[in-house]
This record gives sequence, C-alpha cells and structure tokens, in this order.
Amino acid sequence: MIKQIFSTLVTGGILALMIAVPTRAQLPGTSMRANIPFDFMVRGKMLPAGNYEIRRISDEPAGLLIRNINDKHDHAMFETEPVEASQAPNNSEVVFHRYGDTYFLSEVLTAGEQTGRELPPPREERQLRREMASNSNNAEPQTVTVAIY
Repeated sequence: MIKQIFSTLVTGGILALMIAVPTRAQLPGTSMRANIPFDFMVRGKMLPAGNYEIRRISDEPAGLLIRNINDKHDHAMFETEPVEASQAPNNSEVVFHRYGDTYFLSEVLTAGEQTGRELPPPREERQLRREMASNSNNAEPQTVTVAIY
C-alpha cells in the first residue's frame, strides 16, 4: 500500500513538473515575441521600437536572433552567456539597461527557468557606464523589463 501511494505521488509530481515547465522555452524553431516601445542597441546596431521575435539560431542556447516582425531588415544575431536568477521568473521577459534615452538589450529570461541568457555589454555600454560612474558617484543604469508574449 505504501509503495502504491509513493508511486502515485512520484507520478503526480512528474506530471506537475511537465505541466509547469513552459513549452515556449527557447527551443530551436520556437520563438518568443515582445512589443518593445523604444529604440535599443544590440551588438552595436540600433533597432527601432516595434514588435520583435526572439529565437535560437541553432540547437545551442548561446546564439539568439532578434527580428522585427514588421520589417525583416531590422534584426541582429548575438551570442549570450548563461545567467542564474535568484528565482525563476513567473513571466518571460527581455531586460534592458537604460542610460538616459539609450537602451541596451541585456538579458532574455524564460518563465519558469532559473537560467536565463545574458549578453556581454558592448563597448558603447561600457563607455557610458564609465562616464556615468565618473560623473555621478557610481550611479548604475536603470533596468527596464518588457514582457514576452
């Protein structure tokens, strides 16, 4: 009887995990979409505000492509590194660093996953960070998040 109860609990736990893990996690061929309301930089390229699709380039999670849904010419491919969140986010989101009115794509986080993808800061962002630190007593950039749908 105890074995049967334990077996039922284990099976229920596995099913609950399968349901809880998002099916939209960045698998090859799947995409996530975000309405980004401001112009932003990715790898030194300025992309205009708009509706964007983010997808993996290959089976490896490091390479991502961000592409404007309405204008296929507005896109950028970029490499990422894994970043651990203190807790898994409830919603998928794109994170930007803001310096004045300049935004830099910083992270892509998938709901329910504790490991996200982080872009190394480009030269322009590092330069703005140094200028900001020397002018205003180690001020940090603002973090802006945009929900993914």
